Amino acid sequence: MRIAVAGATGRVGHHAVEVLGERGRDVVAISRSRGVDVITGDGLAEALSGVESIIDAATGPSPEQEPATAFFTTAARNLQEAGQRAGARRIVAVSIIGTDKFTAGYGAAKKAHEQAHAAGPVPAHILRASQFHEFVAQLMDWGRQGDVVYVPRMRTQLVAARAVAEVLADLATAAEPPSAGTPVSEVAGPREENLVEMARLLATRRDDPVKIEGVSDPADPDHLNETGGLVPGPDAILAGPTFEEWLDATF
Repeated sequence: MRIAVAGATGRVGHHAVEVLGERGRDVVAISRSRGVDVITGDGLAEALSGVESIIDAATGPSPEQEPATAFFTTAARNLQEAGQRAGARRIVAVSIIGTDKFTAGYGAAKKAHEQAHAAGPVPAHILRASQFHEFVAQLMDWGRQGDVVYVPRMRTQLVAARAVAEVLADLATAAEPPSAGTPVSEVAGPREENLVEMARLLATRRDDPVKIEGVSDPADPDHLNETGGLVPGPDAILAGPTFEEWLDATF
């Protein structure tokens, strides 16, 4: 089976390429660095030639709602149209747990991404993932102000990007394409964790003397971060390691 991975150099995409390769699949890695652009469409038809399944793990440069929405909807439309012409039988798209509840911000952009794939001609399967272990360090970098780091108050089940990639590979290589409608699955880490506490744990492992402060996220007007809107449902796929176990392996 020939499988394309859009966003092949990204946080999840590069793991998906590795996992599929380890499983003996013929993988087409799609990224701008490889001469394929999901926004302009340059090189896309050639890259998808003979592809049966497509993993859409592409991400844009901005976390703001308007540019992120433009990126995701354009990428989805181009992958759907080029995928149909290439004869692809399915697309598996990465999304975020709880994104269907957001009315603004990045979550709303991901909701538009899901809707664009659901409206396309190639059957799609949406995989909503919890926040990645790697996301904690990124949020700390964004929120650093001198000796204090401000991170969003968030209930979440942090998950390893590699674990998400393994589920993507399972869905992309399933025996049958998605049935009628657009199925949605969830993948999350093995237990609920508090993002502020995980940031403190990471700072300790780094020997970083900063003070970690939890704040309400202005980009979350629905307060879903704090009220459990990002916590998976009872049917979610739960995959280790925990954040602390991941830190043990990383540091």
